[in-house]
Amino acid sequence: MKKNTYKVLVIDDEKSIRRLLEKELRATGREIFLADCAKTAIEISKKNVIDVMLMDLRLPDINDLDLLIEMKASSRDTEIIMITGQGDIDTAVRAMKYGVCDFILKPFDLDKLDLLVEKAHQRATINRGKGEIPESPPEDQVQFIGSSKAIQDIHFLVGKVSPANISVLLTGESGVGKDVVAQMIHQQSTRADREIIIKNCATLQKELSRSELFGYAQGAFTGADRPYDGLLAHADKSTLFLDEIGELPLAVQASLLRVLETRRYRRVGEKHEHQVDVRFVFATNRDIFEHGDEERFNEAFRNRINAFQIHIPALRERKEDLPLLVDFFLARLTQKGRVYIIEEEAMQAIFAYDWPGNVRELRNVIERATILAENDLITLTCLPTELLGDANDKGNALSLEKVEQDHILKILNFYNSNRQKTADILGISRKTLYRKLAKFDTEQ
Repeated sequence: MKKNTYKVLVIDDEKSIRRLLEKELRATGREIFLADCAKTAIEISKKNVIDVMLMDLRLPDINDLDLLIEMKASSRDTEIIMITGQGDIDTAVRAMKYGVCDFILKPFDLDKLDLLVEKAHQRATINRGKGEIPESPPEDQVQFIGSSKAIQDIHFLVGKVSPANISVLLTGESGVGKDVVAQMIHQQSTRADREIIIKNCATLQKELSRSELFGYAQGAFTGADRPYDGLLAHADKSTLFLDEIGELPLAVQASLLRVLETRRYRRVGEKHEHQVDVRFVFATNRDIFEHGDEERFNEAFRNRINAFQIHIPALRERKEDLPLLVDFFLARLTQKGRVYIIEEEAMQAIFAYDWPGNVRELRNVIERATILAENDLITLTCLPTELLGDANDKGNALSLEKVEQDHILKILNFYNSNRQKTADILGISRKTLYRKLAKFDTEQ
């Protein structure tokens, strides 16, 4: 999704401050306007729909809060951040009553300011009722989040195999997102106009699994008082995703193998065959060739479904994707009317944790944290105790700076050292990227 452009107005009578803020805040998706006085600011706001305004509390041509009151009266949805010095904190706090969303002290913490501007923009978007936050996809649009090499490889393989009419085997631990990849394959296939059929084989009663998959005729067994089509019939001309395929009984696997080879099957209690056109996606959290798992897989079936395998790595193996995943889950919650910022110490704890439950566990932790967050700030106290234990274990703690460095350098390498493209992908200014790269060099 292309990022929507939004407008930021900086009002300060000091030219050096205006230029500093212009350079630091200029990024893809932002249009910066500058004003040195209240009169110029009013003229700019009449000609443009301003999303975020950074306003110096003291201006030469207007008294204290008069400009603030006038701006909020003419543009209620504009979010205002007050720029103030140490001596004006009381006035800045009073300004909150008149519609200021936040204030920042001189000298600036530029990284914090960037976060405040982004948060203010998201709040303005919600207030205007535009329906969604920029960069936040529709709920029915499936995304597999990450920029690591492993995730890039998965996107490449999905793009290659989706148009083909062959079965796919997804492997990986529980919670890594195999269901998401299965839906991506379906959505990028020629069958995307039909609904994907999803079934976790672990939920099937073994004695009824054949009937559930193939259907049954009326009177086929006690209680079969009417015919049932089965999952294969429901998935005709579409995709059937069977998760935890190793839980199917061996005899049913053998029958399913015949479907894969002939595209024909019989319902339980019937003699005649039905033709079916189904694209199969299978998934398992096991190594299907692991010694000792032979009793779980019919050998011919195992070899047949392994024709095209995509492995999804555990979250602990791709921790560089954590910032993107956290932002993604927070953006989902932001659509419901809140905008959250996560404290650095809390992010440190997230990096230090091993995530045995993978992405599913991360999503649950973030949802819990937003419930406990005070003033939309996620702190250490919002996280479960098991994360805090890892954060306090100095021997296991992962350096947030090191993860950030690895993440930036990987993206830079992926785009062949194109700094502008890298800055755009990271959502930071080119100057900020140069500053971080210079810092990395000094730490070598």
